[in-house]
Amino acid sequence: MYSVYSFYEFSNLENISQLKKEITDFQAGEDVLGTILISLEGINGTISGPQASLDHFIQSIRTLPNISIPTIKVSADGAHAFKRFKVKIKKEIVTLGKGQLEVHKNTGTLVEPEQWNALIKDPNVILIDIRNDYECKIGQFAGAINPNTRSFRDFPDVVEGDLKLDKNKKVAMYCTGGIRCEKASTYMLKMGFEEVYQLSGGILNYLENTSPEESLWQGECFVFDERVSVDASLSKGKYDMCHACRSPIDEEEKISEFYLKGVSCSYCYHLTSDDRKSRFAERQKQFELIKQRNE
Repeated sequence: MYSVYSFYEFSNLENISQLKKEITDFQAGEDVLGTILISLEGINGTISGPQASLDHFIQSIRTLPNISIPTIKVSADGAHAFKRFKVKIKKEIVTLGKGQLEVHKNTGTLVEPEQWNALIKDPNVILIDIRNDYECKIGQFAGAINPNTRSFRDFPDVVEGDLKLDKNKKVAMYCTGGIRCEKASTYMLKMGFEEVYQLSGGILNYLENTSPEESLWQGECFVFDERVSVDASLSKGKYDMCHACRSPIDEEEKISEFYLKGVSCSYCYHLTSDDRKSRFAERQKQFELIKQRNE
């Protein structure tokens, strides 16, 4: 049995090129795959492997300056959720495009899963799902506003424009693991919103700590790895992915005349040119050949 560890931490980091080298060295010899992002504002990662390997790897990372990784979200899987391991240096560990916001100094009020239901049942609370549109469509909390974004970078424009939110009202927001809420709530406080709340640990933490009888979550949760989605028990969900546009698709959507594996689906068929479809088809052909050769 393999586990998937998701974690992040906003912290002032320095010498990130050296940090990248050390984290890469820690992974050598460990059965750990996944992606870790590092920047001057912190660290963000999702990795998979046997629990013993993951724990040893995390313990090694915690020895680095200004990295403590206080919280890890854990889910189980039958195999690796990733195909390789990589450490990337980024300007932001989650890209909002509003510069350095000092999230570690001022962010929204964290609400634990045990108190979340009471908060979002309050009719005076504005509930926002700050994930992307393709994530929202397969699962949400009832009554949540879907900002209809294709990228987290679009969120500020929606807040400043289309949503027209009352800055004097309580705003509650949630995302997959909590990291986008950390930055979005910091941004909204800077914009003058008075009370901003965020689901601690995101949807994954809520599902882990809320019984099915008490859960207000509806549907599945999109995840950015080979599982594509997880259900209420955090097991692999029913969705696959269109590798042309990254939209989650179920078995019924694969029957569509517009679906061709790795090339198109009903969500993107009319949005891509014939030239791009041809290139996607060639890419998928190469993937299949690599798979056949077990590379």
